Amino acid sequence: MTHDTADLRRRFAELRAQGRRHKDAAEALGLSEGAAIAAHAGAHDSALQAVPLAGPWLGLLRALEACGPLLALTRNRSTVHEKTGVYQKLSGSEAMGLALGADIDLRLFFGQWHAGFAVIEQAPGSTQAQQSLQFFAPDGTAVHKVFAREATDRAALQAVVDAHRLQGEPPAFRAAEPRAAPRDDAAIDTAGFLRGWAGMQDTHEFFGLLKDFGVERRQAFRLAEGRFTRRVGTDALQALLQEAAFDGTPVMVFVGSPGCIQIHTGPVRRVEPLAVRGMRWLNVLDEGFNLHLREDLVAQAWVVEKPTSDGLVTAVEAFDDQGEPMAMFFGARKPGQPELQACSSG
Repeated sequence: MTHDTADLRRRFAELRAQGRRHKDAAEALGLSEGAAIAAHAGAHDSALQAVPLAGPWLGLLRALEACGPLLALTRNRSTVHEKTGVYQKLSGSEAMGLALGADIDLRLFFGQWHAGFAVIEQAPGSTQAQQSLQFFAPDGTAVHKVFAREATDRAALQAVVDAHRLQGEPPAFRAAEPRAAPRDDAAIDTAGFLRGWAGMQDTHEFFGLLKDFGVERRQAFRLAEGRFTRRVGTDALQALLQEAAFDGTPVMVFVGSPGCIQIHTGPVRRVEPLAVRGMRWLNVLDEGFNLHLREDLVAQAWVVEKPTSDGLVTAVEAFDDQGEPMAMFFGARKPGQPELQACSSG
């Protein structure tokens, strides 16, 4: 243990005592979140203790079924998606995976799962420590987190940690790579791209279409505007969720990190906007599902139509002020069924 690491842990604890989230406390110290958590590995007396974990990550996630209800958390810079349930029906490979449980619905991209930690943190005044598993991309961005709940079998969770404890030092993190700039519109075969869009039979073909034609996602929406897309106001997300709550329309809410997409399918009931410290949060506060979206960071929102063998599938997609995807909203559907009509987003 170096003096610098001990000082870092002390300053991190001070920021946590002020109510800062792990991510925000790490950024205040000039660190990635993963690097800040890694600094808490080993023997020390800080309130936060971190145990490095080893894969295979699919096997670790499969083992969580024995733990009972857990909170799954996936987030990006502007949006947090939380679902409580049991990790069930895990399948996949070393590169990719799926969780298709009744409540926990994930698309997993293990190439971005660089490091994992079992984290125990004792909050001031709390009688029970918060216990979680936290996974990070190579640049230290959180890709997925798993939190113990009141009904969690903590002994089973500890058994998972013990079985996946990393022997040796945790992997180091590196600086994030700058995002590549989109190609000029003139370099895009727009006509061919739109023909490919019109010929889609499944929404999952869209990613391949973007890759084949070298089109950035927001650029694609702009090139398809008036045919498959239309831009809507940045207040469309709040209107969509409030109308869905009023009508009882089930929706699908997707939020992604570099290594995971987490999905809620079902109704939303308690939609509560909140303004605090200059931030405007759009919240869904339902039993089993919470969404926290920085509405003040919404820079673009699009209604997007994709042809499929079951008919058109319509989504509302939001991007933040740095061009990063925030969330996607669909009417609830299953393959082989036409979409339910979600609320108006105009």
